[in-house]
Amino acid sequence: MELKLASKKIVIIGALIIWAIKFIVRPLHLFGEPLKFFLGIAPNLFGSFLIPFGAYWFFSGKNFLLARLFRLQSAYDLGLVCIMGFGMLVVNEYLQLIPFFGRTFDYYDIVFSLVGLAVAYFVFGKIQHHYEPRAN
Repeated sequence: MELKLASKKIVIIGALIIWAIKFIVRPLHLFGEPLKFFLGIAPNLFGSFLIPFGAYWFFSGKNFLLARLFRLQSAYDLGLVCIMGFGMLVVNEYLQLIPFFGRTFDYYDIVFSLVGLAVAYFVFGKIQHHYEPRAN
């Protein structure tokens, strides 16, 4: 149960950081180009990093269909969740090409979502192995 609590804390703190970047820091336009670029991709980078933690927090210990699909009991399950999460992120980004949504499509968002998920795969795997040594 410790991993579920740790995942909950990581997701909540990560969501607060993303909201702060999107709604407080970026609208102020205080930064030059290198930092401005990072602030543009940061929500995707951090958000994709949170996917395995969110999946574990929301679906561990549950037994309905979606929980069985996103179950994180092994490295294989973790990889599957990361691949499905990346697929959803790519679909979300391509949906932004539709003018109705009023959002902007950016290849960097896809690239840094992949980076965030790759880092999350290894970090969550280490944390999972620490909390639940028999999971892998």
